[in-house]
Amino acid sequence: MDKTNEIKKFGMMAGVFTPTFLTVLGVIMYIRHPWVVGNAGVMGALLIIVVAVSITLSTALSLSSITTNIRIGSGGAFSLISQSLGLEIGGAIGIPFFFSQAIAVAMYIFGFREGLQSILPEFSPLLLDIFVFILVMAIAFISTSFAFKIQYVIMAIIILSIASIVGGLFITELNYDFVWFGDYPGSKENNFEGSSFWLVFAVFFPAVTGVMAGANMSGDLENPRKSIPRGTITAVIISTLVYMALVFVAALLATPKELVENYNVFIDKSYYAPIVLAGLLGATLSSALGSFVGAPRILLALGEKRILPKSEFLSKTNKKGEPFNAMIITAVIVLVGLSLRDLNTIAPLITMFFMITYAMVNVVALIEQSLSLPSFRPTLKIPIAVPLIGAFGSLTVMFIINAAIALASLILIVFFYYYLVKKKLKSDAGDSRSGLFTALAAWATKKTTELSPTREVRSWRPDLLIPVTAPKEIRRSFKLIESIVAPKGSIKFLAVSNLNKDIEDKLINFLPEVIRRLKSKNIATSYTYVSGNDFAESIKISMQSLNAAFFKPNTVFLSVSGDGRFNESYMNIIEIARQNRYGVLLYVPFENVGLSLEKDITLWLKDFSPAWKTNYDLSNNDLSVLIALLLQKNWDGNISVRLARDNQSNSSEKDISVLNDLVRFPIHTKIEHYSLHDELELLTTNRTDLNILPLRPDLSIEDMIKVAEFSRTSAIFCMDSFSENALV
Repeated sequence: MDKTNEIKKFGMMAGVFTPTFLTVLGVIMYIRHPWVVGNAGVMGALLIIVVAVSITLSTALSLSSITTNIRIGSGGAFSLISQSLGLEIGGAIGIPFFFSQAIAVAMYIFGFREGLQSILPEFSPLLLDIFVFILVMAIAFISTSFAFKIQYVIMAIIILSIASIVGGLFITELNYDFVWFGDYPGSKENNFEGSSFWLVFAVFFPAVTGVMAGANMSGDLENPRKSIPRGTITAVIISTLVYMALVFVAALLATPKELVENYNVFIDKSYYAPIVLAGLLGATLSSALGSFVGAPRILLALGEKRILPKSEFLSKTNKKGEPFNAMIITAVIVLVGLSLRDLNTIAPLITMFFMITYAMVNVVALIEQSLSLPSFRPTLKIPIAVPLIGAFGSLTVMFIINAAIALASLILIVFFYYYLVKKKLKSDAGDSRSGLFTALAAWATKKTTELSPTREVRSWRPDLLIPVTAPKEIRRSFKLIESIVAPKGSIKFLAVSNLNKDIEDKLINFLPEVIRRLKSKNIATSYTYVSGNDFAESIKISMQSLNAAFFKPNTVFLSVSGDGRFNESYMNIIEIARQNRYGVLLYVPFENVGLSLEKDITLWLKDFSPAWKTNYDLSNNDLSVLIALLLQKNWDGNISVRLARDNQSNSSEKDISVLNDLVRFPIHTKIEHYSLHDELELLTTNRTDLNILPLRPDLSIEDMIKVAEFSRTSAIFCMDSFSENALV
């Protein structure tokens, strides 16, 4: 028989509603809810419930909405977050969420033992803890189906216990003198020295944080897309009505003084106390069972995505589809929790991880709704205010409960995130991050265009368009290109058809390798193939097409080869670039030395506009200056500036000081005047690794090659697009 046919799948009632309903109607309902009413009064208690439920119901609605839009896998919230924001963020949330669920089992066992000790006071607390642990583990290990059947029995007991509490109204002298707004006297633990709305809220809030109990079973549900929304929302609404009704029951059963002094009001004043005590024990047992069944599912999902060490071991299931190995690890963690004997110090941290998970579920829904992507088509549609309330409320409650622990938990999440980023996780199904970032980029582009139709000169960076016909053209100038664009520039290679089919095929195969290398250094890189009979005409069409793009390249990079076969085409391309407002970098390598030591850069500046100091206009020199600065930074090199005395506007020493101040050259930069008559001699005698010069309209390719030969140094000739400014 096929293994998958043996695996038991659960419906809405068993898999979602029951565990969620039982987790919400837990121990706080029995022994802290009356205390909340005694402190806050009837209206105050109702307000606390409304505020708390607004957060958990928003989370439940966000969870349900997203679930109806995706094929949710195992792991519940982990699967949901991972599919939207990636495995790194999903794992950073999922790891602590698993540990929270596992440690919560130990806390529920402690609660069960405290209730049991009221019946069996002579028994050792440790022995009772071990007994309850074995009981919970045995039920869970038999099968999840058996655990859910046990939960049906517990649910019946809890319903009977609530009926018994309400029945107490018929045998108790009722208190009709309601206190609508309490004066917050505090608790026995603080000698009734006073409390506040938010402190009472912090005590009550964990009662309603079980909304993920059903979602954790997502991988074991017959139809999670239908079961999770229906089961979760129904459980939240019914349990909320129960809590609200019990506010009035508590107020009728006892005075505010009794409610704050006696935690066992619901037991003592019920119609039949033993059934209420059984309900209290059942609530803690069902919560322990729910967490013990749910936690291994999260660990299984983490293992399936290879997020944790020994993931292969963790991702294995037995013949019944139970995550047996994950359950063993969960049991070990529960035992560690029990051995600590007092979890009060880490209990707030557990609550924080629950809250961060809820916040992230709402954030996912908020992002998806805000971007309005066509792929987001949930069958359950909710207003955008719902996830906004859920996310803001979850984060706010964290800091209300304990600001220091909230901050510590967020730091821990960040630590997990960076750990997973370094692991370079691979998802077999992918996620929607690229779509999200694309939509965000589109939104940002639209806003930027509205603010400024043209690109701001302050935002200039080298975005290169590099036409190539053969791999050797890239190899010859690769190191220089890399040094120009790093770390924030970009490259678009334009592979132009070559008459030699073999070389063309080599180029097409070579470019992906180049892309990978550049992307490994976080340089945004892409390539496209252009077919055409004429090299210059192909580049012209490409540049004109890119003019419509907002994030178009701003500079064409050309590399002169020794054979000179593209010299004429390059002159045409330079003219086309000028007409389409592209900058040009024309690299003339001196073949014998290349870039030599990649250390010393000589920048030659000339032809400034007469009013450059007031208009902040260097004419055709801005790109030269910016490229020199980028190379100096990436080479950790030195810049020497040669400033031509070509008119009265830049001939004084004061002009050198003004230029240095406006450009903000590195501290040790040398700036010197020179005469244009001596330019050739200076080029010949100057010792440097690279010359950077302005590309003037009267220069031919042959002229530029001669400069490299005379100076015996490679050179870059720069033509401004006039969208750059080195003085801003």
